[in-house]
Amino acid sequence: MMLTAYDPFAATNAAFRALDQLTGRTGTARQLSGMPMDAYRVGDKFVAHFDLPGVDPGSIDLSVEGTTLTVSAERSVPQLEGAEWAVAERPYGAYTRQLVLGRSLDTDRLEASYHDGVLTVSIPVAEKARARKITVTRADVPAAVESRTIEGESSSAQGETKAVES
Repeated sequence: MMLTAYDPFAATNAAFRALDQLTGRTGTARQLSGMPMDAYRVGDKFVAHFDLPGVDPGSIDLSVEGTTLTVSAERSVPQLEGAEWAVAERPYGAYTRQLVLGRSLDTDRLEASYHDGVLTVSIPVAEKARARKITVTRADVPAAVESRTIEGESSSAQGETKAVES
């Protein structure tokens, strides 16, 4: 199973953080820079937890295209009439995270839930990719194996050979 995280705005966000540090603007609300995630396989399921505190569950969007899972969410800035902000450090805005999943996952059966600010995504491993036990039977007589030459002629694997004329 392959899992790859991709944040297309990582370099841009780092540049903005550096600019904020140079200008001393650390007390203002900032855009979200990503969503922390834990991911693991347990039994026949792949599970990922995304931290999304303060996000309206209605703003969460999950989509799968091929082997790419896209998670999008938005945290709005509180609109308080007459408020004079002293400090606004909590991040806000819309953000997206993409994961490239292994082909062994059954994305048609993906399940998601949101509880206490954590989005949990569970994807079962496809039946064909699950570990299974292969039974080996005993044969008292080896089975005959037929082979074919490049020209497509059949020959038995029990020692028959063809004479080559010069």
